[in-house]
Amino acid sequence: MVSMTSQPLDLETLNAIATMVAQKRSVDAVLGTIVESLVEQLDVALSRVWLVRPGDICTVCRMRDECPDRSRCLHLVATAHQQRNPDSGDEWHRKDGFYRRFPLGIRRIGWIAKEGQSLHLSDTAEDDEWFARSDWLHKEGVRSFAGHPLVFDDEILGVLAVFSRCPLNEREFAWLRGFADHAAVAISNARAFEEIQELRRQLELENAYLRDAVDNEGTFGDVVGQSAQIKIIQDQVQLVAPTDAAVLILGESGTGKELIAREVHRLSTRKDGPLIRVNCAAIPRELYESEFFGHAKGAFSGAIRDRPGRFEAANNGTLFLDEIGEIPLDLQSKLLRVLQEGTFERVGEHQVRRVDVRIIAATNRNLEAEVSAGNFRQDLYYRLNVFPIRVPSLRERVDDIPLLA
Repeated sequence: MVSMTSQPLDLETLNAIATMVAQKRSVDAVLGTIVESLVEQLDVALSRVWLVRPGDICTVCRMRDECPDRSRCLHLVATAHQQRNPDSGDEWHRKDGFYRRFPLGIRRIGWIAKEGQSLHLSDTAEDDEWFARSDWLHKEGVRSFAGHPLVFDDEILGVLAVFSRCPLNEREFAWLRGFADHAAVAISNARAFEEIQELRRQLELENAYLRDAVDNEGTFGDVVGQSAQIKIIQDQVQLVAPTDAAVLILGESGTGKELIAREVHRLSTRKDGPLIRVNCAAIPRELYESEFFGHAKGAFSGAIRDRPGRFEAANNGTLFLDEIGEIPLDLQSKLLRVLQEGTFERVGEHQVRRVDVRIIAATNRNLEAEVSAGNFRQDLYYRLNVFPIRVPSLRERVDDIPLLA
């Protein structure tokens, strides 16, 4: 709750707030500054921002029966208030309360977002039947309401709403309309800045992993060979590469399993994304989670900064898990969760992150035998073995020896 001290609404104040909002670089900072600054400066009970986002809690949303389109709705993303009676126990101001979602086109907030038109109620006493909580209006002394769509480049981003304890005249309502336009630009700019920062971080991460791969493994050429076995593999690669199916490459050590993985990635729709290799046999047991999922600063001794893992580095690309059979049994369940749900948490962090990664795994072990022996999870094996490719040893394709030589 902010201070109860407030100043009258004027154009100079709104311009000052708009300037302060424009200086923020994160979406959360922009949204927080919008609602908190309005509440500090105006005699309002509540200031809120909803943004249009995909439907996410449809099964538990209290307005689901009214919702005409559950693919997207308004999400309450910022709220600030001046509560007259903080000890009343009323939680109307909470961001996760009843009105955390609004269907587009439903009730007045949804109507503002769908139609892209502002709404001004100069005297809520005459229109209190419009509010679901008329008792709240009287308890908090709300006299007027102003709701404006947040529009940028002809796209409706969301809704800015102000519940005021003093009447808002037409001039003040128009000023708020202009402020909402500035706020929409600031939100859009902050989104773009965050996207640029994320792309930059992703490029730096990919660059670091690729440099590491070059330093440790050297470069690789195309698959060499004209034998019948190699032609079968080429047909298999061309068949599975355009899909997102998981590929399990089987074969003895030194048969070129990584070359096959690179060919699958090169011919896939993810070819412009990263191909990140993890040698599962070379990772110390205690570092598996950190290597795969990353860690937060201070998660353990030596974690002096946040570090993304290989899954984040491979986002929108391919993750090649070499020697997959070496992963300890008790860690395989965490890997399975990422493959099934596409979500994970960094070590020492509770934020759930989502990735879109194609998995190619390779092993020189007989995983079916490992499953029977209880050394490898059966459900993980089935998840990896969607499209198996067996790479023959050189003694099985002697016709290729002259070409390789």
